[in-house]
Amino acid sequence: MKLDPTVCVFGEDVGHYGGSYKVTKGLADMFGDLRVLDTPIAENSFTGMGVGAGMKGLKPVVEGMNMGFLLLAYNQISNNCGMLHYTSGGQFKIPVVIRGPGGVGRQLGAEHSQRLESYFQSIPGLQMVACSTPYNAKGLMKAAIRSENPVVLFEHVLLYNLKEKIPDEEYVLCLEEAEMVRPGEHVTILTYSRMRYHVMQAAKTLVDKGYDPEVIDIRSLKPFDLHTIGNSIKKTHRVLIVEECMRTGGIGASLRSAIIDNFWDYLDAPIMCLSSQDVPTPYASTLEDATVVQPAQIVAAVEQICQ
Repeated sequence: MKLDPTVCVFGEDVGHYGGSYKVTKGLADMFGDLRVLDTPIAENSFTGMGVGAGMKGLKPVVEGMNMGFLLLAYNQISNNCGMLHYTSGGQFKIPVVIRGPGGVGRQLGAEHSQRLESYFQSIPGLQMVACSTPYNAKGLMKAAIRSENPVVLFEHVLLYNLKEKIPDEEYVLCLEEAEMVRPGEHVTILTYSRMRYHVMQAAKTLVDKGYDPEVIDIRSLKPFDLHTIGNSIKKTHRVLIVEECMRTGGIGASLRSAIIDNFWDYLDAPIMCLSSQDVPTPYASTLEDATVVQPAQIVAAVEQICQ
């Protein structure tokens, strides 16, 4: 925002309150109420305002206090944000970033525990990325703001407490690149967001059992980085997808289809996909845990694949 005066932030309580999770803390004092705009509780309206602002040359960052609330703005995101560049014959660019917390939290209930990646992935014209560390959250956010395409940035409600040393020098990550988290030889584990940490927890157990898993944080949910993914599959010949998204119509289903289309001849075992249960997330903590993939399930899946 210091470098580019066209960047502005819209959302509920993003101003002087600093956002529900303090992502925008201090920005209102630095840049004023017009560039960090507190909006009414009207997601459809302020998302549409963000699209219009993007059409007129601004670079809005639209925050959903919870990503589930952005279902109220689905029309604006789909019919306008994703399509106006095309339906206007290229006359308009929509450099809008839509971001906010989502995923299964800690007893937040069904309506606040949604994983909307699967809802948005089929919208033409949108890019989707999911951050999992402070480092890639900053790098992907910068890249999304600089992009001339509409970008949906998924943040996980349980990852805001993570701390990490961030480089002092400027850096911007690529919106279309996956991250190699752990090189390995026996199986390729593809994951993103919070599940990265469940996978890495499982990887410790797998190493103790004699397995050497390769872990990739796909980060770019649309489009997939098939170059990085393909090179890994050509080495390991086995794939496990671990996601928090729902199994039916989820990111894993699309990723599995892309792998089959492009790398079928390199596979020595069926692709396995561990996903959340196709149920509204329960409030009870024990039931909530049962709907989400746990490290022990990842270990068991790798053992099955590598038999």
